[in-house]
Order: sequence, then structure tokens, then C-alpha cells
Amino acid sequence: MDRGFLFGDSVYEVIPVYNNKPFRAEQHLTRLANSLAAIQLTTPLDNNNWHKIFAELIQQNGGGHQSIYLQCTRGFSPLRDFPFPNNIKPTIFAYSAPLHSKSVAELSQGISAITVKDIRWLRCDIKSTNLLANVLLRQQAVAQGAQEAILVRDGFAVEGSATNLFVVKKAKLITPVKNNLLLGGITREVVLELAAQQKITFVERAIKEKELSTADEIWLTSSNREIMPVMQLNTKPVGDGQAGPLWRKMIAAYQEFKQKL
Repeated sequence: MDRGFLFGDSVYEVIPVYNNKPFRAEQHLTRLANSLAAIQLTTPLDNNNWHKIFAELIQQNGGGHQSIYLQCTRGFSPLRDFPFPNNIKPTIFAYSAPLHSKSVAELSQGISAITVKDIRWLRCDIKSTNLLANVLLRQQAVAQGAQEAILVRDGFAVEGSATNLFVVKKAKLITPVKNNLLLGGITREVVLELAAQQKITFVERAIKEKELSTADEIWLTSSNREIMPVMQLNTKPVGDGQAGPLWRKMIAAYQEFKQKL
């Protein structure tokens, strides 16, 4: 009778761990707090207690590289009804799994993607466990021999089913503006920070669907999969069909950034 199970009345985070250290934990917890506030749920723990949970999970699972999944639901209620129950206690669920990061050589092999119509709701900025639309869109890509779906709404490319989108055109990096139609990814923010440090020209703006077909490079980013170059889009090569020079520069900067942590 937990509302997370019955209604998907819950939010979540996925935090990579490198050498026992949660990657950008504070930023993940800030996003968690924002998602909880958006669904009118008070944060059940302060950051110190979240960190204690992370430390225990990491220690009990042998340390090293891991991936922490954290979910917070509105909690148990004996009556299945849509309105928020009074005096309800949130449910916290967390686990850790091994994180098998790909090498730069493996990442450089890239992935293929397709474009699909974005059928999701209008609050994609909330990291909600209501992921059925994302599941169906990713499965549509898999059924066509691709690894990811790039979602298109009203003629504009928004993000992947579980990734953020970057396009390279004439050595300029372009990514959609954060709004209610996409999730502001933690890796997305790191990429923009590194682009500024590396003096790579970048802009946050809407990306028309037709721009994807003329892009020199397309990247998809996420916490666990880092920065993935797209080699094929809708069975056609992106650029020259190889991992591009700007991606190689960015992935090198990203790996160096991780090592410094």
C-alpha cells in the first residue's frame, strides 16, 4: 500500500561512486530536494544523514566503484486514494550496485540512436519514478537496433530517454535550455563547466529536430554512462561516423576531472 508502488508518488536519484567517493553528491542531493519540493514532500533527512546512508552502502558493498540508487516515496497509507494522506511517513529505499565504467576506448565506439515523439508529461524536470513513457520510448529504440531514443517535442529535440543531449556544429557545443521539459542532469552541468575551462564555445538554446541531421557530433550524457558519442542517428552516420575531435577533448577533460576528485 505504499504510494510509490500504487501511484509512482516518489522521486529518485542515481549517484556514481568512484573509489568510495560519491560523485557530485551535493548536487545530486540538491536535485533530490528540488524534486521532493516539486511534489510537495518534505525532505525526510538532512544531507549529513544522506551521507551516512551512502557511506554505509559503499562500505557494506566492498567499496571501490559503485552506483547508488536512492528513492523516496510519500509512504504507506491504508487507503488507496489520490489526495495526500495526513500524518504519513515517507519511505526511503536505497541500494548500491557495482559500477562498470567504460574506458575512453570503449566509449569512443559510440552508440546508435533514433528520434521519437516525446509522449511524456510536462514536468520532466522532476526526477520522478513515473518512467513508463521513458521505458516505452527506449524499447522503441532497442526494437530498431539502437541504444537510445532522442525525444522530439513540437519540432525540437529535448533529451534522450535517460540522457541529456549535446550537439556540435562548427566547433560550437549546443545543448537545450533547462526547463520543465527536460531533466537538468548532473553530468550535463559538469560538461558545461569543463567546456568553459577548456575554452570551448557553447550555448544553451532550443535545438530544432532538423539540426540533428546536419550535426558534426552528437553526445548523450548521464551520471553512469558519462559522455557517449552518437555514431548513427536513424541509421545514418553522424558527421563522419566517428567519435569527433570535440568529444575527444571533452572526454579527456572529464576523465581528468574525475581523477582529481
